[in-house]
Amino acid sequence: MTDRPQGLSAYIAVTAAYWAFMLTDGALRMLVLLHFHTLGFTPVQLAYLFILYEVAGMATNLAAGWIAARFGLTSTLYAGLGIQVVALLALAQLDPGWAVGASVAFVMCVQGASGVAKDLAKMSSKSAVKVLAPAEGGGLFRWVAVLTGSKNAVKGFGFLLGAALLATAGFVWAVLGMAVVLAVILLAVAVFMPAGLPRGRKDAKFSEVFSKSANVNWLSAARVFLFGARDVWFVVGIPIYFYAVLSDGTEEGNRAAFFMIGTFMAVWIILYGAVQAAAPRLLRAAHRPESELIRAARGWAAALFLVPAALALAVLLSPGPEPWLTATLVAGLLAFGAVFAVNSSLHSYLILAFTRSERVTMDVGFYYMANAGGRLIGTLLSGLTYQLAGLPLVLGTAAGMVALAALISGRLTDRPQGAPA
Repeated sequence: MTDRPQGLSAYIAVTAAYWAFMLTDGALRMLVLLHFHTLGFTPVQLAYLFILYEVAGMATNLAAGWIAARFGLTSTLYAGLGIQVVALLALAQLDPGWAVGASVAFVMCVQGASGVAKDLAKMSSKSAVKVLAPAEGGGLFRWVAVLTGSKNAVKGFGFLLGAALLATAGFVWAVLGMAVVLAVILLAVAVFMPAGLPRGRKDAKFSEVFSKSANVNWLSAARVFLFGARDVWFVVGIPIYFYAVLSDGTEEGNRAAFFMIGTFMAVWIILYGAVQAAAPRLLRAAHRPESELIRAARGWAAALFLVPAALALAVLLSPGPEPWLTATLVAGLLAFGAVFAVNSSLHSYLILAFTRSERVTMDVGFYYMANAGGRLIGTLLSGLTYQLAGLPLVLGTAAGMVALAALISGRLTDRPQGAPA
């Protein structure tokens, strides 16, 4: 035990708290999406439910970097977990008798609070890695890959859990149960959190959240389009398409469709997380300089473009929702997840490599503000493109956004840190 890296106990505690949060976050997304789809909401209305979640995430990330720098990483971590508990309890108060407009507005507000919570927890966890990870032998890439990859695997189980709870316990009891479990975990983490995380500095200024590093800014811009490309099909388009294909309209058919959609989303996220965690080994990161990993980020983004482009072409050539098309979409989207995971893992490493320890929370907050901006754009386009022209436009839009991410990644350089933006 004495040979463990310094700060490992704090890293384990932060990771455990982040796991608990992401399990409820994934379950809540699936609960909201499928529950309101069965109530007759259109794809655009479903997208509206998640808009404030992403808008709140953008604002939160911008402010959270300064808050963590000022008051410490544990304060933002505990705040994120606590706000999620309140959001879950509030969502349980939803009345099915409300008008559609009132229901949409209420769920948007609750999802906004959940978005604040998610990005407080995420920024705290990711920033902690920069502070706690060993500096030698590719330790930073390994630790951030394990945190990010395991988080996504847990979120994948959350998708499956959400679909299963909706089909068995119902919406209200599922939400209340998650609130109770997360509250218990918050209490345990607060009691047993070891030392090792920064407590904040009183002279931190809010203006410092805007980075002066060209690499941080270009990487953040690439992140916008990378995650927009994922969420343009992930949030509304593919789940609703699969529901239309798999459900026969009966209650039993709906339940079966819930389980199959939840299973696919869970498998996708789990695969994504597993590849993220394995990315340092796949890329042999411990033996490669930072300049090579920057070039790898450009190449993997270009490779990712081919997947949604090919899937869009397959959908256009198909006369309808044939079984071979469904199988092709499942296989293609799993391939997208694997390549996307390598891209995401490289980004998560590079943002920590580009920043300095004294301003890590602010650069990470700015970067994840861009991440939330990409998810917001993808969410808006997901419902809109599916309603306008169905799956071909959804997948074509995803391909275009990946192409932009690849072009922007070409602006990353291996100049010394601190080069002007």
